[in-house]
Amino acid sequence: MGSKQHKYDIAYLRMAREWGKLSYCNRKQVGAIIVKDKMIISDGYNGTPTGFENVCEDEENNTKWYVLHAEANAILKVASSTQSCHGATLYITLSPCKDCSKLVHQAGIKRVVYHSAYKDLTGVKFLEKAGVEIVHLQDIDS
Repeated sequence: MGSKQHKYDIAYLRMAREWGKLSYCNRKQVGAIIVKDKMIISDGYNGTPTGFENVCEDEENNTKWYVLHAEANAILKVASSTQSCHGATLYITLSPCKDCSKLVHQAGIKRVVYHSAYKDLTGVKFLEKAGVEIVHLQDIDS
């Protein structure tokens, strides 16, 4: 991978991290940016669906089942626009879970760049098997 692409990867991943700070979730704040043809076509962060109160955790501090993950929110935003994710890159602060990895693949995203690994890497393994390029970039602050 060229150094120019690496610089862009770091910049977009930093943007995803900033976007994650908009999340109302206490346990984890996750941000996502979708880039296609050198343009940001979508963004998202984890949170409750439209019309629900912005409280992601229940009384026991468990994430409510209906909270949407950042990449799902970003993909759904594209679905309601005239854009397409086909051939795009997803920049996300936390690697996709197994459920979101199905959405990523089905949306036609061809590359995923993530910062931190989710507790379960089943989603990443699924995406690799599906032919999606996976890039794990940990040091984005230098």
